[in-house]
Amino acid sequence: MNGGQAKISRAALRLVREEPGQVLRLQAFRAAHPEVIIGDFGFGVWQARIPEPDGEHVISRYTLRELLDKLDELTGEYRSQPFSGQD
Repeated sequence: MNGGQAKISRAALRLVREEPGQVLRLQAFRAAHPEVIIGDFGFGVWQARIPEPDGEHVISRYTLRELLDKLDELTGEYRSQPFSGQD
């Protein structure tokens, strides 16, 4: 990891090739939420690790679009509540 962000692995690059429109969205999310670590971590699915006071919350989705949709839902600007840990 570099600066709290996972580097995109070769497997993740293959996944991104299938969703090129999501790369800018991923960069924007990372800039807005540097505490959230996003990558494929070698498992072939996209994962996000959200730090919590008592540990972390891991969210896994098969596509980057699905993961970013869920992260937007959980961390979106419209939310007034802190992260609830429900997925």
